[in-house]
Amino acid sequence: MPTEISTKQAESMNINIKVKDKVVTATLIDSKTTQDFISLLPLTLTLEDYARTEKISYLPKRLSTKDAPPGSDPAVGDIAYYSPWGNLAMYYSDSGYANGLVILGKIDGGIEAFNVPGSVKVTIELVQSQ
Repeated sequence: MPTEISTKQAESMNINIKVKDKVVTATLIDSKTTQDFISLLPLTLTLEDYARTEKISYLPKRLSTKDAPPGSDPAVGDIAYYSPWGNLAMYYSDSGYANGLVILGKIDGGIEAFNVPGSVKVTIELVQSQ
């Protein structure tokens, strides 16, 4: 069932990404695109390798890019939404600037869980604050 968030929750939005037997945490930034992404959680996706740089998966619906920058230059550990394709991307290697790329947040640690050959099945859940 989708999660509704309040303005207070949006100040600190953390997610857990379950990869096999490991849980990787990430911190999301507060934006309209991120709030739209959170409304889809919990979400189970199969991330496919793309260009030996990132793991990507198409989302069940396109996210809002209202007030988003025209593009971004992702860093290792960034979680992003690529609006031209409608996919989520998790960067495990450095990449260059891309038009339509909206950074959603950053993986706190354990990015090596994504730097593996082939696809990776993940479950992404919002961390409920205590």
